[in-house]
Amino acid sequence: MESPIIRSTHEATRTIILPKKTINFRLTIICMAAASVGLSMVIISISKLLLLICGMATLLFAQRAPEAGKPLAGMRTPVAVLVTISAFTLSLLWTVAPQADALGSVAKYGKLLVIVLMMVLIRDRREAMYALGSFVVAQLFLVASSWMLFAHLPVPWATSNMALTEYAVFSSYLDQGIISAVFAAICWHLRGLAPGRFGRHFAIFLALISLGNVFFVLSGRSGHAVAIALLSIAIMWELPKRYRAVVVFLPFLLALVLFFSSTKVRERFTLVKTEVQSYSTQVQPTTSSGVRLDLWRRAIQVMTQHPIAGSGVGSWSTEYNRLEREQNPAHKDIDGNGNPHQEYLLWGAQLGIPGILLIGLLMYSVLKDAMGMEKPYARATQSALLALAVACLFNSSIYDAQIGDFFCVLIGLLLALGFRKPASQGMPTPQHEQAT
Repeated sequence: MESPIIRSTHEATRTIILPKKTINFRLTIICMAAASVGLSMVIISISKLLLLICGMATLLFAQRAPEAGKPLAGMRTPVAVLVTISAFTLSLLWTVAPQADALGSVAKYGKLLVIVLMMVLIRDRREAMYALGSFVVAQLFLVASSWMLFAHLPVPWATSNMALTEYAVFSSYLDQGIISAVFAAICWHLRGLAPGRFGRHFAIFLALISLGNVFFVLSGRSGHAVAIALLSIAIMWELPKRYRAVVVFLPFLLALVLFFSSTKVRERFTLVKTEVQSYSTQVQPTTSSGVRLDLWRRAIQVMTQHPIAGSGVGSWSTEYNRLEREQNPAHKDIDGNGNPHQEYLLWGAQLGIPGILLIGLLMYSVLKDAMGMEKPYARATQSALLALAVACLFNSSIYDAQIGDFFCVLIGLLLALGFRKPASQGMPTPQHEQAT
């Protein structure tokens, strides 16, 4: 029997018929949201607000067509998103965090609704292609701007504090490295969708210059790790099935090749080794790796003290400050926006062991939905999901604003792209070519 939460989710996401005059406005907002990720936070915030307003207006005021069916019926991701947000909201009942910190954290996780909004508002594959084109144009602008900074050309729109030193345009080199690596994977897997005689070749060219930007221009170690993972799985998919076991060794081989061919990669990998070795000898860690290891240790400590339900949403900073003061009464408190730079441990600290299971459920739901799509769309979606899973090992990539918005918008767009059919063919998607 269908559970009430799944039934209510399906009812809320029923196909919606809008007046013709609203279609262009809705599609404009969708394309704006797709183009905004990776750009400045002002543009991202405005786009999210418009997307939310459009989604609410659609659900509240549009006419519904029962004969059109339920386009998201059977999909796991919308249910997983609603369960996740509900779990964090419910933990307000026992959180140890100040109310402002707790509510702020619930709002941060509310960005997961963008995944569902993109899936609901995109009506057919034509609209998804428009949104994908907007995404590609914006990402091309971002990558080209980074290369221009690297070449010491004037880039007056580069507002990042790291623009002149680390060649990041709007965000940090950490976020931009991850974003560019994912963009390269999208260009590669969806190269067959590029229009024009040379569209396929141009898509491959974009993938190459984006990967080059990650490995030879940007310094983010998370970006390097994500790019190696995405490159490894892309190579695996191109190999005959009997050779795919080599994927176990591919990341190490690629890392070795990059270590000797890229100064950026070599310097950052060597720095990690040095920082980790010095961590045990420092009274107070000061290096990037040392600080992360210390934060992870504290997050595990919080989780072991509250293994069943965690310490509640938004409680990380409160619990970290408490543990630090027990060891050092002179500890200077971090603010309520702090996080342990590891998404899995952050969920574990806030929701206990069920929190880690919950983030696993969310990712598994996206994976299962992606496996029901045609091969190019499935591989693009699985690549974005893999990038998120790897990035979450080193950063709070869902909780953080810019990179979290990027993944939510992109995953929602890719799921819509894979499940929607051209308007002339109706909504159901044939699964004649499953993901491998």
